[in-house]
Amino acid sequence: MKKVGIIGGSGYTGGELIRLVMHHPALELDFVFSTTRPGTPLHDTHSDLLGAGAPDFTGTINPEVDAVFLCVGHGKSVGFLEKNQFSEKTIIIDLSNDFRLTKDAQFQGYNFVYGLPENQRSSIEKTNAVANPGCFATAIQLALLPLSKAGMIQESVHVNATTGSTGAGVGLSPTGHFSWRNNNVSWYKPFTHQHLGEIGETLGDPKIYFLPQRGNFTRGIFASCYTSFDGELQQAVEMYKEFYKTHPFTHVSDKELTLKQVVNTNHCVVHLHQYEDQLLITSVIDNLLKGASGQAIQNLNLIMGWEEDLGLQLKASVF
Repeated sequence: MKKVGIIGGSGYTGGELIRLVMHHPALELDFVFSTTRPGTPLHDTHSDLLGAGAPDFTGTINPEVDAVFLCVGHGKSVGFLEKNQFSEKTIIIDLSNDFRLTKDAQFQGYNFVYGLPENQRSSIEKTNAVANPGCFATAIQLALLPLSKAGMIQESVHVNATTGSTGAGVGLSPTGHFSWRNNNVSWYKPFTHQHLGEIGETLGDPKIYFLPQRGNFTRGIFASCYTSFDGELQQAVEMYKEFYKTHPFTHVSDKELTLKQVVNTNHCVVHLHQYEDQLLITSVIDNLLKGASGQAIQNLNLIMGWEEDLGLQLKASVF
């Protein structure tokens, strides 16, 4: 069993990581670090862990763990690693945006590899430091990656993507509480979302007009991307199926998508539709799993040389 530490386990992604690690057949949860809740039971924060045998939050790290996940929020991972040193054997997987861009990938002797397995699985397998992709970035990149790799994104791409309330984090905000979200929808950060940088680096910097939206549901991302395409729909479908055929978590559906078919799973499902010279690619993911914690475990599996889907055979809620 490999010992794992989690830094910042009180949020949504941290909670999902705790659950995934505790049910992973090759991992042991060694500690969950918190500066605000040391000594308190995990089930005080994550009530479903009552009776699960989870350890308490701690204010002390174990620098000798085999792997550590950083769930401390954007801009905070750098500061944490500057103050806390881990052993040379420790694998670092960061879920913030601190190391995702090429200009930020070198840090304290680590060379962070961008952790989108469908794009660079072999590079992930050889690294000891992963910058886990953002949730919107994952959904959009998986929708467009086959087109990009084939050199078929020739003009601008328009993206409309709606995320659940957990995408905003566990902290209270004016647009996050039930009274505001229920029976409501809105956009935010039009054309300027922070995930555009990492999307651009993966896809070769096409012009992307991205409109993120807040949905009145808790989890999941429904992303619709369209761009000019001068081929036939069947050509595109076959290209996508060929591209993803060796990737266990990304699938091409011949039927139109619904969000619930991926919620509570580490899967991404993609659907293609053509209208005149426009190709519409729809993708759906769970923002907390394939968009965060599930993909982090997927990346650790690859580094360890395990089956890519180990501990990630999860069931969708569907209804």
